[in-house]
Amino acid sequence: MKKINKKSAENYLDKVPAIVRDLDWDITDGVVVIHQQNKGFYAKIAQKFFKTPETSHIRLDEFGTYVWQCIDGKSNVHEIGKKVEKEFGKKAEPLYERLSQFMETLSRVHYIEFVTAEKDA
Repeated sequence: MKKINKKSAENYLDKVPAIVRDLDWDITDGVVVIHQQNKGFYAKIAQKFFKTPETSHIRLDEFGTYVWQCIDGKSNVHEIGKKVEKEFGKKAEPLYERLSQFMETLSRVHYIEFVTAEKDA
């Protein structure tokens, strides 16, 4: 497992996530559902020969749904973590490790991006 030094962890907690603008998502039955278009050459081949769907519907769990709704382009990862801690308490532990991993996954699949905070003046 890769060790993270304290300075890089603190810097990560200062990052501000924002949902990618053209991402299609909604809330169904109380959970966030992300609708991902499967585009590209290989996706088209898979759709034609293996009958894979043109759109995948990714349902987040209760933690993911709560975190997703906290992502506003203004709150940093640390602030979102405090909200999660208040909402879920001990059930969220290990909080910042889980939250950081979730944010990295969302970023890697291009559902969120890290932006400069647009704090209200």
